[in-house]
Amino acid sequence: MDGTAPTPYLLLPGTARTALARWQQVFGGEVRTTSYQDAGRDDGPPQAVAHGELVGSVRLFAADTGRDDAPFAASGLLLALLGTADPGVLRRWFTDLATDGTVVDDLQERPWGDWDGTVRDTFGVTWLIGFEGSALDTTD
Repeated sequence: MDGTAPTPYLLLPGTARTALARWQQVFGGEVRTTSYQDAGRDDGPPQAVAHGELVGSVRLFAADTGRDDAPFAASGLLLALLGTADPGVLRRWFTDLATDGTVVDDLQERPWGDWDGTVRDTFGVTWLIGFEGSALDTTD
């Protein structure tokens, strides 16, 4: 494992494989998984994800909950993708997440000239996506 910044690690209620595949569709990258069986775990179904990760421009970890784990639930938490790609890519990510999620706040220009919006995906993860208005001058 490499990285210098915190990386979200989500424990999901049997949906880790589906979530990782969906996030790969949206963000690109490579999905890597290890099953409970491969990890020698017996606290869940053998085919469940004991450890999974999306490696790419967006990096996430996800696993299926074990017998004694509580599944991911959050309020007051946003995963921020502010300025992490060019505006066209960020707009596409927002739209893609919204197709099977819920728009909390439209992606829009703010009074100070920057753009952002909030979308909650189908797995309950809330994403804050945006970019500086000056980025439009060079990429859009």
